[in-house]
Amino acid sequence: MRKSRFTEAQIVGILHELDAGATMVEVGRRHGVHANTVRLWRSKYGGLETSELVRLKQLETENSQMERIIARQALEIQAMKNLFALLLVSYGRRCHNGATRRL
Repeated sequence: MRKSRFTEAQIVGILHELDAGATMVEVGRRHGVHANTVRLWRSKYGGLETSELVRLKQLETENSQMERIIARQALEIQAMKNLFALLLVSYGRRCHNGATRRL
């Protein structure tokens, strides 16, 4: 995905100009973006303050870290289950007289 040349804080500032009464075309022309881009920003960041935006980014970062941790734990659990099943099969083969032994 292409990185924007504006930070989220700058985008929120541009949207505040829009809320102050300027038209989308004027705001877009002043900042060198198309009016449709301003509309997209308004739908994504409309009503947010800069402090709320910082908190949102922090929560998104924490959420992605938690998802990675959960995925890693799920892989470890599956690996342990596979190892345990392999050990049970191996243990059953080593029993005397070919009969499987119950634990």
